[in-house]
Amino acid sequence: MADSHTALAGGGNSTPGRVDGRTARAERTRRAIVEAHYALISEGDLKPTGERIAERAGVSLRALWTNFKDLETLFAATDALLVSRQEAAWTEISPTLPFTTRVDEFCRQRARMLEIVAPLARAATIKQPFSAQLRDNRKRHIARVRTELEALFAHELAAAGPGRTQLLDALSVTTTWAGWSLLRDELGLSTDEARATMSRTVTALLITAMATLPQ
Repeated sequence: MADSHTALAGGGNSTPGRVDGRTARAERTRRAIVEAHYALISEGDLKPTGERIAERAGVSLRALWTNFKDLETLFAATDALLVSRQEAAWTEISPTLPFTTRVDEFCRQRARMLEIVAPLARAATIKQPFSAQLRDNRKRHIARVRTELEALFAHELAAAGPGRTQLLDALSVTTTWAGWSLLRDELGLSTDEARATMSRTVTALLITAMATLPQ
């Protein structure tokens, strides 16, 4: 009975091991595909084909579409990788810092975040009209920035009174991809020049709100 029990125990352990191994391989394959997609876009290939992605990932085209049923699921996974890289570079800024320090640190951080997102944002612009997932990705990125603005500049936004939402909208345009793309791609500014312009705009918007506070 002991031998029989041992054999059964061994057999019972082997199945989870095989399943875990397959799961790990599947996760590695998915990760390789997402990283390949991210890398190709980062290198300037704004519309990489399935064939190029599969070749870069070292997998078959069939494996690519087995792991991702369509482009929408690949766009979602690639955005998750982007967010993880942004989060690794993000640091919390204290809302108790002096106004000028908050603006400076926030704009420096936004410049870093926007340079990370830049290649994917440029690629997404091409396909956004035809992709619900890319439009959803964009909305979530904007929402995160608005939440950060509300936390870091709560005092100044409150000072705007009825104009609070309009002020938040203006700050959002200035500090998200729409504004950054204009500065970098259309006006041809360097990262430092674009950051300085962002900082000047944010400062001007918030100082206007603070001017309404009682002295």
